[in-house]
Amino acid sequence: MIKKNVVILGSTGSIGKKTINIIRKNKNLFSIKLLSTNSNISLIYKQAKEFKVKNIIITNYSKYLLARKLFRLKKLSIFNNFYEINSILKKNKIEYSMVAIMGIDGLKPSIDLIKHSKNIAIVNKESLICGWPLIKKELKKFNTNFIPIDSEHFSIFTLLDKIDERNSCKIYITASGGPFLNLPIKDFKKINITKALKHPNWKMGKKITIDSASLMNKVFEIIEAKNIFNLSYKNISILTHPSSYVHAIVMLKNGLIKFCAHKPNMDIPIYNSLNNTNLKPMKKNVLEINLLNDLNFQKVNSKKFPLINLLKKLPQQSSLYETVLVTVNDFFVYKFLEKKISFNRMVSLIETCSNLKQFTKYKNRRIKNLKDIYKLRDYVSFKLSKLSI
Repeated sequence: MIKKNVVILGSTGSIGKKTINIIRKNKNLFSIKLLSTNSNISLIYKQAKEFKVKNIIITNYSKYLLARKLFRLKKLSIFNNFYEINSILKKNKIEYSMVAIMGIDGLKPSIDLIKHSKNIAIVNKESLICGWPLIKKELKKFNTNFIPIDSEHFSIFTLLDKIDERNSCKIYITASGGPFLNLPIKDFKKINITKALKHPNWKMGKKITIDSASLMNKVFEIIEAKNIFNLSYKNISILTHPSSYVHAIVMLKNGLIKFCAHKPNMDIPIYNSLNNTNLKPMKKNVLEINLLNDLNFQKVNSKKFPLINLLKKLPQQSSLYETVLVTVNDFFVYKFLEKKISFNRMVSLIETCSNLKQFTKYKNRRIKNLKDIYKLRDYVSFKLSKLSI
């Protein structure tokens, strides 16, 4: 059996390690051609050694230099940035690429990988939010199949399989509500970092966990769903669902209502995205009857989670404003994680700064190229750094 070539960017992160674990159980099916990390050089070396990977990218420069020194005799080509992707993969056609790196800087490698990949799975939210028109253009140009990996979007993707998207009339994505779903508004002033990082269902990085606590992650997921499935914002809504068992609901024009349920485990969408009938079965699945009998869907309390109101002001057509929104949120989430502002202050500043006239003008500016996105990201970051908070 011929092994299928695979690339994993962000192989030492949560999603990357889950992808590695699935491939580990199916080593006879896959050959990894490229791995990347920001700074975890010990783990990426172990991964490269185990899977006989000849090329790795380490984006942190000091860690890159250290790895060059430590591994210089290990028959391993080590690179420092994603600009090397085209040269690394020029002789390889990749069956499956996983992009599991964080931040807007993940957009360029996502686009570069498309031309080399038959199938590409992108977990990088910023790419799908800020650069979807650029990604979509490349997908069409190179006839590459795109697979969303977030549980909500993979569920919609599954539910709409072989169904024309125009035949759906309403789509709901679910939100656990994070750690503060049942916390009284008056107690939000007591929220600290420790409490905000205690997500009830998912184990994620600090940044995305804070986004889940504020429900900003659902604002981003609505934007992603609008982009990926070519939907109108008016046809996508959020429902809180504390158990995170149902991930999406699709209402069709023929009267059917379909939903996709699975345990809150990212192994499931990753496993299915590999789309290989020869994969070893996952562990035995059990129907969670108690959860199905108590789904407990509710509309989001916008007074408790005011950031979802940002959705009402988003332009239907993709614009540079989405880059503003991502940058503003990133800036203040990290200020909160650095203990420089409170949780309530973080939410207030995200809401206020996203509505500044100097930023809202970008709602009318279309996305033309990568340079415009990165330039705007830097401009917004600079402006925010000058604020007295």
